[in-house]
Amino acid sequence: MAGLGFPSGHRLHKAVEFSAVFSGRRLLRGERFDLMHRGNGLPHARLGLVIPKRQARHAAVRNLVKRQAREAFRCRGGNLPALDLVLRLTKPLKGPVDDMQRRALRSEIEALLSRLPSPEPKELLP
Repeated sequence: MAGLGFPSGHRLHKAVEFSAVFSGRRLLRGERFDLMHRGNGLPHARLGLVIPKRQARHAAVRNLVKRQAREAFRCRGGNLPALDLVLRLTKPLKGPVDDMQRRALRSEIEALLSRLPSPEPKELLP
């Protein structure tokens, strides 16, 4: 397993990076989340999160969703193809999140990550 951190190089930072993923529009849908992805040409995957205030009114809930997503990504990071990923919350989350909802969020995020396409094999030169 890689280190326990979530380094800056594994995140999407700029609006241009997010826009590139949005324009590619390769999409996996879950019950509460959409996961958009696009190849990045790097040796590792990068993650961006879109958790709108409209879907999670309280900052504590938005932060919880972000923590769950980052942890799921970090745990699978070495096994993910080299893609830029944007996880977007699409269904509203109300009020405080209990332990069962927290587990459901995490399992849905992990399920979406497991559905990502495998990396395309590189051609061997003769």
